[in-house]
Amino acid sequence: MAMIATKEKHLFPGLRSSDSSRRDYGILPAPQFSQRFVSIHWEPFTQTFAGQLTELDLAAVSVENSFVAGLAFGVMLGMGSALETLCGQAYGAGRLRMMGVYMQRSWIILLITACLMSPIYIWSPPILTLFGETTEISNAAGKFAIWMMPQSFAYAMHFPIQKFLQAQGKVLVMAGISAVVLALHVFFSWLLILKLNWGLIGAAVTLNVSWWLIVIGQLLYIIITKSDGAWSGFSGLAFVDLFGFVKLSLASAIILEFWYLMVLIVITGLLPNPLIAVDAISICMNINGWDAMIAIGFNAAISVRVSNELGAGNARLAKFSVLVVSLTSVSIGIVCMIVVFATRGYFPHLFTSSNAVAEETTKLALLLGFTVLLNSLQPVLSGVAVGAGWQSLVAYINLGCYYVFGLPAGIILGFTFGFGVMGIWSGMIAGIVLQTLILVVVVALTNWNKETEEAESRIKRWGGTAGGEN
Repeated sequence: MAMIATKEKHLFPGLRSSDSSRRDYGILPAPQFSQRFVSIHWEPFTQTFAGQLTELDLAAVSVENSFVAGLAFGVMLGMGSALETLCGQAYGAGRLRMMGVYMQRSWIILLITACLMSPIYIWSPPILTLFGETTEISNAAGKFAIWMMPQSFAYAMHFPIQKFLQAQGKVLVMAGISAVVLALHVFFSWLLILKLNWGLIGAAVTLNVSWWLIVIGQLLYIIITKSDGAWSGFSGLAFVDLFGFVKLSLASAIILEFWYLMVLIVITGLLPNPLIAVDAISICMNINGWDAMIAIGFNAAISVRVSNELGAGNARLAKFSVLVVSLTSVSIGIVCMIVVFATRGYFPHLFTSSNAVAEETTKLALLLGFTVLLNSLQPVLSGVAVGAGWQSLVAYINLGCYYVFGLPAGIILGFTFGFGVMGIWSGMIAGIVLQTLILVVVVALTNWNKETEEAESRIKRWGGTAGGEN
């Protein structure tokens, strides 16, 4: 036991490529592995409580979360993911101080983006109507969206902080803060939405406060502890080379599958009897969102691990980490798929009191199970792309697979052939399958030694040589 503990001591991220202990033991260190538990989304819990109100309230929360807040979430998460490449590789190369500068650059860009996206919240009813949602659902979602505007600015602050801390393996800190806020969120959701009958206003209050508590808690930790030297205060360097940072951030945003799921909800609103269809698919997306907490955690873990190893010049460990996380994530995905199939007649009633919605949800559970399985591998491959800095390549792959192939296929199956929401979702699955197969080939053919050279070049371009400051 003592020998094992001694070995593990040398496996933490940030050690240099000269450390022979890291070359000898090709295993993924526990701190990185545990990142899969850090990603928490409040929206699924809020939708659970909203489902105990009315069908219209559930549809309003679902559409706002999926389209309006979902758009902001996707933009902020995607653009913030640029830090996974830069902070991860800087940490692996020992350039700690530049990590704080990168985070500040990301704050500037994302806060400006949040301001630019504010009109979407304000004018969401006509926008949703333009996309084919019914007037009833659009107006209800629009009222809820107005209350949710503070959330977008919390996103702008949160995601750069999250990537900054993940790159250093500060997962226990993140998990602790998230766990405390999660407990408060669940309690106050029940209190405000159901007990005090605040309805959707209560849902908005709890969501906004929860996101800002996360931001404040993590920011206080960084400022107080200096984050082991990665935070040295605000710097004028944050305003340097913002245009190059914007380009990398935009490419990172495009590679998210999240956009595809958001479009799925909107298109479903065009079907006959959209209230039942939107509620049913929203419940399935809610379950998928819970599973995505694990998948996004694996995404972060492999992204940080790959970027750390490439920054440190460890090509072999980067490659081995991809294999370990992929196999682990797929194994969990298989278990989750089995759970979905086994409980398909029961879990819909946790989200709705409508028998019609529950029956429709049970029908969709078959597709949900396969989606859960696919989403166990796809985020891992996207994480590899972010960690290695392949955002532009994967952006093109995603655009082709999702919007040139998958989305048209879903529309044809759903509307032309009359398969409804089952057809729309089947098209989405086809797009994910194609994208996943292409990414598997790309990763399998990767020359990891060449990627370490690219990482060194990127570090020099964005903040000095690998052998610089510690």
